[in-house]
Amino acid sequence: MSLSIPTKHYPVLDSTNEEAKRLGLAGEQGPLWIITDQQTAGRGRRGRHWQSPVGNLACTGLYHWPGPLTGSAQLGFAAALSVSETLDPWIGGAQKLSIKWPNDVLLGGAKIAGILLESGAAPGGGHWLAVGIGINLKNAPVDLPYPATCLGDHLTNAKPAPSLQEIFESVITAFESWRIQLRDEGFAPLRLAWLARAHGLGQPMRTSSGRAGVFEDLSTNGALVLRPVTGQSIEISAGEVFFAG
Repeated sequence: MSLSIPTKHYPVLDSTNEEAKRLGLAGEQGPLWIITDQQTAGRGRRGRHWQSPVGNLACTGLYHWPGPLTGSAQLGFAAALSVSETLDPWIGGAQKLSIKWPNDVLLGGAKIAGILLESGAAPGGGHWLAVGIGINLKNAPVDLPYPATCLGDHLTNAKPAPSLQEIFESVITAFESWRIQLRDEGFAPLRLAWLARAHGLGQPMRTSSGRAGVFEDLSTNGALVLRPVTGQSIEISAGEVFFAG
């Protein structure tokens, strides 16, 4: 597979998102994808440490977002779908990939990939936007407050493990397809594809802010629609969500 988007490979980085930030602040606008064999200070949402042992994928796409950041978070949904579509051919048996709002990719209810979007003011106007993607390919992190898994634990003997480069290129290709469709057609197609993989749709849930109800829908701008036991449905635009089990 040949990529039309430039990439930069580093044997070791503190964080691919940090490198994207450094490049963005230096005037690089991208599109550019950064990949490293090992992160020493990878992070997830809310500043949590993201374990990045050798063999797992750690990469970040750097893009320029002109004007206000309105709508930029929708690229997180595109990233989660891109990861899911990339891993689909390698998942055998009855287990399926799903996406926990907004963009955690789960396999059998355990986290196999995470997405981290970060942004900041860019020199000359607009914003730099980092789309960080981490996929557990060979190793599942340990000592986490939630279950985690890796692709290697789900491969059948009949199918050899994909190379890290193969997964990386497939993710980029899928992401670019969704990014261009989002730009040209809006969020509607992406929303429908995301809902088809939504984890916990129609099930009871609670949020980190203490709200509880049923996960009813995804709004037309990407908010989670929560239906409380009493009262009208509300939209949740930020925070974490938790399902039973």
